Amino acid sequence: MEKPTVHSAQSVRDIEATVRTDFRNAMSYGGYLDLDRLLSSQHPLSEPEHHDELLFIIQHQTSELWLKLVLHELLEARRLFDADNLGKALKCIARVKAIQRTMTEQWSVLGTLTPREYAQFRGFLGSSSGFQSYQYRGVEFLLGNKNRGMLRVFESEPEAHALLSTLLEEPTLYDAFLKVLARAGYDIPADILDRDTSEPWTFRQDLVPIFQQIYESDDTPWGLYEACEDLVDIEDNFQAWRFRHLRTVQRTIGFKVGTGGSSGVDFLKRALDLTFFPELYAVRTEIGN
Repeated sequence: MEKPTVHSAQSVRDIEATVRTDFRNAMSYGGYLDLDRLLSSQHPLSEPEHHDELLFIIQHQTSELWLKLVLHELLEARRLFDADNLGKALKCIARVKAIQRTMTEQWSVLGTLTPREYAQFRGFLGSSSGFQSYQYRGVEFLLGNKNRGMLRVFESEPEAHALLSTLLEEPTLYDAFLKVLARAGYDIPADILDRDTSEPWTFRQDLVPIFQQIYESDDTPWGLYEACEDLVDIEDNFQAWRFRHLRTVQRTIGFKVGTGGSSGVDFLKRALDLTFFPELYAVRTEIGN
């Protein structure tokens, strides 16, 4: 009877001779990523320092890094829409959707923070709140949820205020896509193409038949159909993120008032009623009629 094969288990991997180990005059991983500065940017304020405050800080700093990339990709997608480069624009949007899914799943990490643990250092946050995230607000502006009153929140942050002021005035991603449709021969009303893009988007019933044509016609270029569905994906993902945010907050602090002065969970619930691309949802009712 043969003995079973015993596989050797090693705990050390030899460094290959060609692997660089001297970085005194070469770019290193830490140098490229500026890790010294990145990893020294977490400053818990609790006294004595609470073990779980670092989790809370890193959760939000990581989200801000992802939001920076989302803004980067959405701005490029808008530029590519303007250039009628649909394929590359949709590649940017695909990346945004992947980031959104990652950000939504991140709430699972913060969900490991118990109500008691958070209560022990929540008071050190003062009046700081995620509501004050200018990058999050920039994403909402780019997607159509514009609110001039939000600029007041950032008057003490000149760079943030300048960015949001610019995004408030500029066309949204949806505005750019509707112009793609107009150039492709679809009858987008002139007042939509020339609208004041600093105003929040409002539902336009006259766009629904146009989207119905796109969805129902066998002659629709695939890229236009895919773009419509990608925009719906972005909104669905955004709503999933909002819902997980709401549930995480409710699970952690219940119905306490928010640190920034909001009503807390009730305020977050109202965000679930917001929509970026209402016509792309309304058309579902009409398809097949």
